Amino acid sequence: MGKVALSLVVVSVLLASDVEAQRRAAPKRKPAPPPPVQTDQAVVKCQESLGTGLKTGAVYCFVLAGRDPAQGVIVSIPPHHGSATLLFDLHNRHTYSEEEVRAGRGFAKYTAVVGVLTMTGELVSRAGVQSEFRTAGDLYDRISGGAGPGGVKAVAPLGHEEVVVTIPEGVEQVSILGEVLDATTVAGRETATPGRTVAIVSNARVEYRPAPPSRKR
Repeated sequence: MGKVALSLVVVSVLLASDVEAQRRAAPKRKPAPPPPVQTDQAVVKCQESLGTGLKTGAVYCFVLAGRDPAQGVIVSIPPHHGSATLLFDLHNRHTYSEEEVRAGRGFAKYTAVVGVLTMTGELVSRAGVQSEFRTAGDLYDRISGGAGPGGVKAVAPLGHEEVVVTIPEGVEQVSILGEVLDATTVAGRETATPGRTVAIVSNARVEYRPAPPSRKR
């Protein structure tokens, strides 16, 4: 073999070895980490609003009894990677009467159950709240914009239960509807009937990992 041919062979071997070494040394690409979890106040559509709380500043929505998701409290869930978590505060509904309290007839007891449904009517979860009323100090909040002393409404949220619901991936709206009401008040026994207020919700938040932007074709 001539010197020139031998040199070409040596160079080829060295180049091949260098390429192989670079190939072996090249680090493997790690998959991108998932986006961090973020918490946002949820966008809520009330079918019937109670108003804004003087103590908390929260907006309170009536939860009506029914089976049509379009008639519930509709909560928007941002596009999310994996499951998301919906959190909201659940309260009983109480009509406060100073006269009844002074007369010793102010006691009331409430049990309410609501369902969280997809907009196609599939049940995601249920939640309940139970509370008792004896004095004004039992009320969770008072609502501005009423004709009562201090400009408050007679209807007020009573009791407080923080509800946590896992929302499946792909679900971007849910509806909160009333299912059960068992109330004992000065007016007697009250139960849920279609369109009647079963409970009150406030302070809806969503914890989620934002979904990656869709790829443009």
